[in-house]
Amino acid sequence: MGFKVAVVGATGNVGREMLDILAERAFPADEVVALASSRSVGTEVSYGDKTLKVQALEHHDFSTTDICLMSAGSDVSKTWSPKIGAQGCLVIDNSSCWRYDERVPLVVPEVNAHVLAPFMADAKRLNIIANPNCSTAQLVVALKPLHDAATITRVVVSTYQSVSGAGKDGMDELDRQTKALYSLGEVQTKKFPKRIAFNLIPHIDVFMEDGFTKEEWKMTVETKKILDPKIKLTATCVRVPVFISHSEAVNVEFEKPISAEEARDILRAAPGCLVVDKREPGGYITPHEAAGEDATYISRIREDSTVENGLAFWCVSDNLRKGAALNAVQIAEALINRKLLVPKAKAA
Repeated sequence: MGFKVAVVGATGNVGREMLDILAERAFPADEVVALASSRSVGTEVSYGDKTLKVQALEHHDFSTTDICLMSAGSDVSKTWSPKIGAQGCLVIDNSSCWRYDERVPLVVPEVNAHVLAPFMADAKRLNIIANPNCSTAQLVVALKPLHDAATITRVVVSTYQSVSGAGKDGMDELDRQTKALYSLGEVQTKKFPKRIAFNLIPHIDVFMEDGFTKEEWKMTVETKKILDPKIKLTATCVRVPVFISHSEAVNVEFEKPISAEEARDILRAAPGCLVVDKREPGGYITPHEAAGEDATYISRIREDSTVENGLAFWCVSDNLRKGAALNAVQIAEALINRKLLVPKAKAA
């Protein structure tokens, strides 16, 4: 007997990706329901070789639903996730709404799946599990095995984040601006504060009082919550004219010595990581190559001679998959594989 799964925000980039991944991975679902706001009712979305008609979130009965994959933004999640959870349906939320709530585990299965068992054993749980920010997810997948081996003390990361991280509007704006430039037309800026076509914008999310943006703050706080609160991290997050996949240049300081060769071997054996590191032209992964793939790709691994016990590397991952949809599905799979969640129909 399989699970009943609801995907909220099914018409968005991540919601559609969730449906694709559920089908690709043969998730044990007897029924999958596509949900969105009332204005999207009747829209058709793909689920494997099936077509689902979108239903209204506000009219759905979650009392018979086992898992809700929520990808409809923070405002929707703030209102609906507690209501859905109260009906006995487990919510795996992709928004930033619940990530910093002490009652809600923030999970990347390759890194901290161990937090799921005590959470599910708590009869008073909020019934919400949070997905991290897309840039954090791929970073901690790469950092975890290195931290286990040599204990990370400090991380400096610069991100190169694709426009899909800003949703469909971001992708549409890059497309429109690129076409306008080629046709000598007028370049209009709506989604981003400056032109994104053939440009870089060192600004993602709102600015905070200390000069960092909220995206940079998220990476710091989430890495501490998922991996280790003792790790010091500073980030500079940049939007780049790439449609899909985030890239990161990462410098790491360790408590213990670790060589580039040791790090390469550790990462090759680590879950979720794929090392492509040839010291020759093309011997690395770019965002174009990572698009549509599940792995977190790591390249350019080298020792940083400017600090004691330092390494530098390049990290690339599809932000719509590992940074969002795939990670949410992997959380659900981890719960099932650990026998922490059974279908309501079977339990009855």
